[in-house]
Amino acid sequence: MNKLSINVIAIALGLAFSGASMAEGMSKTDYEAAKDKITATYTADKAGCDSLSGNKKDICVEEAKGKEKVAKAELEASYKPSRDTRYDVSVAKAEATYAVAKERCDDMAGNAKDVCVKEAKAAEVTAKADAKAQMKASDAKATADEKSAEARGKASEQTTDARKDATADKRDAEYKVAKEKCDAFAGSAKDDCLMKAKTQFGK
Repeated sequence: MNKLSINVIAIALGLAFSGASMAEGMSKTDYEAAKDKITATYTADKAGCDSLSGNKKDICVEEAKGKEKVAKAELEASYKPSRDTRYDVSVAKAEATYAVAKERCDDMAGNAKDVCVKEAKAAEVTAKADAKAQMKASDAKATADEKSAEARGKASEQTTDARKDATADKRDAEYKVAKEKCDAFAGSAKDDCLMKAKTQFGK
């Protein structure tokens, strides 16, 4: 696993609030109080970035924004638990992680920066594809549980299709990373690199 992947995972874990700490079915008053707390935390976190400069400050601001975005999504999932709000949490985490990772790429230049951005995007695409596949699989199972054996068979097909779609999205993102890496070469070396990438990903 490369350094960026490890960083992306670390950021994702850092952004992940514990939704379990918020009781499901909270009152409107508790919900509003939690929202105010999230806003106050964001304001304080963002103010803390003012002592920094350059890209370190930009990264700090993106981390504050990401933390707020994930916290709001998790609050909604606790206040109105549903398949959609749980999915929104996964998307918020993926988008927040990507925004921070992309900002970190600004510390690089040239092809290294381009590859860094593509890897950050690939991580986001993977996280979103997994979340979408999980949601579709959950939908299919819920439908099957209520219906006949035939419906269960269809649900199984839908789950398989969702996983295939997720795999295709991931492979496309990985191919873009591999292709970007080829830009570090020139002439026949670049052609060979592109050919290997196309062969590896079936393009």
